[in-house]
Amino acid sequence: MKYAVVESGGKQYIAREGETIEVDRLSDEIGSKITFDAVLLVSDDGKTQVGTPYLDSVQVKGTIAAQIKGPKLLVFKYKPKERYRRRRGHRQQYTRVLIDKISAKKAPAKEKTEPES
Repeated sequence: MKYAVVESGGKQYIAREGETIEVDRLSDEIGSKITFDAVLLVSDDGKTQVGTPYLDSVQVKGTIAAQIKGPKLLVFKYKPKERYRRRRGHRQQYTRVLIDKISAKKAPAKEKTEPES
């Protein structure tokens, strides 16, 4: 199984081809293509490459599938015997990304230099 660990928004996510990941909200439109260049690790059939901190030769390509909201969280402040109560809710916004391909970047062609004789 081929997978990669990518970094987006200061967090790390495991990306597998054909699956979706939910990252912190990105400002791109639904259906637009996105490329993750900050790849920390790639594993393909038991062969693992680890970056220091990133792999320069690997990128993960995906398509934005949806802009969604996470579950509602309740934040409740309370001080006993003081009649102090504050209730507030929060819903984090996420972007669902469909991973299309984990691929290596094409390295620029090196010019051959002939040895001087």
